[in-house]
Amino acid sequence: MNDAVTATLQTGEGLYYINEELIKLLQPDVIITQSLCNVCSVDLRLVQQLVNDMQQASPAAVAPRVVSLNPFTLEDVLQDAMIVGRELGLEQQAANAVAALQQRVAAAKAFVAQQPPLQHNVVAFLEWFEPMFPGGHWTPQLIHMAGGTHPLNPPRGEGQGAGPSLAVWNKDLVALDPDWIIICPCGLDMAETIRELPPLTSSGFWPELKAVREGRVVLVDGNQMFNRPGPRLVDGLEFLIGLLHNRHDMIPRTFPWRFLQRDELRDAESAWLEAHPGWKTRVQKGPPQATDGAAVAAAANVSCCSGGVCVPVSQEGATNGVHTADDRSSSSSATDVCMGAAAAAPAGPQQG
Repeated sequence: MNDAVTATLQTGEGLYYINEELIKLLQPDVIITQSLCNVCSVDLRLVQQLVNDMQQASPAAVAPRVVSLNPFTLEDVLQDAMIVGRELGLEQQAANAVAALQQRVAAAKAFVAQQPPLQHNVVAFLEWFEPMFPGGHWTPQLIHMAGGTHPLNPPRGEGQGAGPSLAVWNKDLVALDPDWIIICPCGLDMAETIRELPPLTSSGFWPELKAVREGRVVLVDGNQMFNRPGPRLVDGLEFLIGLLHNRHDMIPRTFPWRFLQRDELRDAESAWLEAHPGWKTRVQKGPPQATDGAAVAAAANVSCCSGGVCVPVSQEGATNGVHTADDRSSSSSATDVCMGAAAAAPAGPQQG
């Protein structure tokens, strides 16, 4: 999938199109979009082109205001909620919602400050695994706020987010040998994540990792909880604290996660290995390299909402696994407001 996304971006084509006729019919006052990732969702360029076309078609009409969001930290996400509130004439409602989220963040940080240092604190948060992309932007920040560390892509400083996610070698994960592996693929729900796991869990290095041997591999529905910048990131912080500190009572009740059982994929792994002889001992090609201009660079080092290379899939809530998503947050992302109205659709076949 990473290769397909990279090849498409290399041609200069986008992954999405906008239903222009529907937008014109809706006549929105505001279009909220994003400029963080041209893989995860409709990019700013497409939205600006749409507005320009609307202006040319009806010069006398008032063009929609375009608000583009580009958060890198949890604080940026909360600030974006205020921006959305102001643009929609709902500033007080936004302020109330943000204040409630800030109270939860403050309580979470206060709890961590009172805890002794974690015995198992090294986290590998994987948002894609062929090739591997560790989480970026706000995700390493949340891990550090919870008392953990994220060496594969650490925050840039105290209280800051990390850089965009870049592909890493399998040997980097082996050398790190993390205490925890959190598998949270961008764009996939729980069922899709499990289907995509055999290439990773069939690898020769996988059973030797400490987190695998000691039963600390966790699956999360990242599409709902981590990959997109919205209020559910606060749920993600509470989840990380509850997980790392063995306080599962602190995890939001319906947060979509579960432990990966060591042998649950045995049949799927056997089928994968039968279809891919030599997989266990393969020599990895390595991370994608930018070799042919800006388009390839963007494709190779693309920064997804939280850092990894994403797959455009449906955004239906997951119902598989031990937990389901908490609907306490009415939207998983501030950009959901606009993309729901924009009737965005991928320009190619979808996975899932």
